[in-house]
Amino acid sequence: MTVTDEAPARTTPAVKGLPVLGSALEMGRDPAAFLVKAYREHGPVFRMKLLNKTCTVIAGADAANFMNSREGRECLRSKEFWQGMVDEYGATRTLTGEDGESHRELRELMRRGYSRDAIKGRGPELIEITDRVLERDWKAGSTVPVVQAMQYLVTEQLGELLTGNAPREHVPDIRLLTLYVLNVLVTRQRPRVLLANPRYKRAKARVFELGERMAAELKARAGQTPPERRILVEDLIDAHLNRPGLVPQEDLVMTLTGPYVAGLDTVANTTAAFLYAVLKHPEVLARIRAEADAVFSGGPISDDDVRRLPATRYALMETMRLYPVAVALIRTATRDFTFAGHTIKQGEMVYIGTTVPHFMQEYFPEPAKFDITRYEKPRAEHLQPGAYSPYGRGPHTCLGKSFADVQMALSMARLLHRLDLELESPDYTLATKTAPTPGPAMSFKVRVKGLRN
Repeated sequence: MTVTDEAPARTTPAVKGLPVLGSALEMGRDPAAFLVKAYREHGPVFRMKLLNKTCTVIAGADAANFMNSREGRECLRSKEFWQGMVDEYGATRTLTGEDGESHRELRELMRRGYSRDAIKGRGPELIEITDRVLERDWKAGSTVPVVQAMQYLVTEQLGELLTGNAPREHVPDIRLLTLYVLNVLVTRQRPRVLLANPRYKRAKARVFELGERMAAELKARAGQTPPERRILVEDLIDAHLNRPGLVPQEDLVMTLTGPYVAGLDTVANTTAAFLYAVLKHPEVLARIRAEADAVFSGGPISDDDVRRLPATRYALMETMRLYPVAVALIRTATRDFTFAGHTIKQGEMVYIGTTVPHFMQEYFPEPAKFDITRYEKPRAEHLQPGAYSPYGRGPHTCLGKSFADVQMALSMARLLHRLDLELESPDYTLATKTAPTPGPAMSFKVRVKGLRN
């Protein structure tokens, strides 16, 4: 099958749904399962109704590969999806909502600050932050709400490593702001009237205060850090001061607090799901603990030590396959184009089901099974074209994926090295939620049986 066919356009099938609601309930309950089922029934292109909106879906490995193609870059844009958030912040643009040259300009500015180089040589600092949070929030004998605990851990890590500011007291505000912005303004799953909620208004005001304080502090010390040692926010302030128009004053709050919003749900949801999966599979837990104990028993860690954590890294990869935080990408068609013989019209909202192959036997045998050996050679199932898309696809592929890979591997290895954990009951099945991003429910908890090291 080719992405663009010369044959006459086919009639695009429609998924049967409920009156008025369409497929909203199924998508809300389990978007991954819904998209896989629809793909099996209708093929790589179909339409679905979500309340009063009809959307086109392209899905599967070819759709994932299409996102990386020149045609995909030219035919699809993300601006409309994120514009509501930009307007709410009173900003002019955001990295996730720009396309073409504007996007490349911002991406290049932020590339180093979000890259693996940003964490190079800082492994001991990451471990120190992790230990501090574990000692405070994961006490022996306690029951820990995992998603919330991971949110606090992620905020302190990203705060100190990317922004030089770890605003623990602002985590509830950032969490609430993210929840409302994504549900109301980005995915539009909730009505705009919710933005009048006083709790949301207070949270927004506090996040803006945080951003404005960060901007003032960064401007006061601008130029004091050598360029090669600057962290993300110092690069942003330097651009604001010395490259007029690139990061205008109106964009500072959203840009400087962006790492918290980007990482709070995504990294926290992934690490929480990882913990559940590993505790459900004692043989995987034993492998991870063995390699973690070996790494952390040799004194301060080095940049090369991440390579000595293959079981941890593979378990995280398998977690991101089974519990993707970005099930589908949402774009707008910039012009008429065809995909697999179906015409998509200019202006249509298009869902791209890039993670559908994650759950297909053709790519990942026994796809419901948590199997970290999938990623070992010679299997390497994730390397099949279009099969594995945990960080999105195309020009908007997550800029911080290399940073996140190191951050999550070291943090989770350290957590399982330090703590002896158990699920609340051996037969517990993970409860999940889908909004604002898919992941474990806030009710998921583990018990800290004791300290190991």
